[in-house]
Amino acid sequence: MTTRLPAHLEVGALIRLAETQGGSGMVLAKGERDAGTILLVTMCRGQNAELFERMPQLDGSRSFMRAKAQDPEKPFEFSEYLDRRSSQDPDTWILEVDVDDVERFVAELPR
Repeated sequence: MTTRLPAHLEVGALIRLAETQGGSGMVLAKGERDAGTILLVTMCRGQNAELFERMPQLDGSRSFMRAKAQDPEKPFEFSEYLDRRSSQDPDTWILEVDVDDVERFVAELPR
């Protein structure tokens, strides 16, 4: 059994990780302080938004996995999806990071 880092500390660490890579991060929705689910929206210069969410793995870990990508032809669909998720679970954190190298950022996410 692994101990889970409180959500508010993990969100702060993700923002700092984005900043170390020359990017920025902001909390779009604040969830439950200790055990809230974290949805992570990544983008590069405000474009190509992708949603990552922690998913349980067979080995017991909980890695961030790509769950959704913004469709350039339907830009509002992505934000509507986030709004629905947030309204379904008010304990959910939504964090947005804007970094130059999304693949590198995702590779450094905690497991």
